[in-house]
Amino acid sequence: MARALINVPAKAARGEIIEIKTLIQHPMETGFRVGYNGAMIPRDIISNFVCAYNGVEIFRAELSSAIASNPFLTFTTVAAESGEITFKWTGDNGFEAIETAGITVA
Repeated sequence: MARALINVPAKAARGEIIEIKTLIQHPMETGFRVGYNGAMIPRDIISNFVCAYNGVEIFRAELSSAIASNPFLTFTTVAAESGEITFKWTGDNGFEAIETAGITVA
């Protein structure tokens, strides 16, 4: 399982714009490089990232082989209500990682 780092404010005022940051540990191998043995290194990238706030999608990104390893994403949303923010990364070779973070809106 990949290690993910998520930064979501624990508390926010209703209507406040909050910044969300995510980083996931992944090599993001392009499939274009040759290994030490002369064979091509197979492609292994995260191709999709989706973030949902209380089940409603708020951010989506389609990643490609041009993205660096350990992709870092930053985006904003409006704090509407207390609940759960879900982060889902999917990619090659059946890769899938899901993390959640809670937020309290007052």
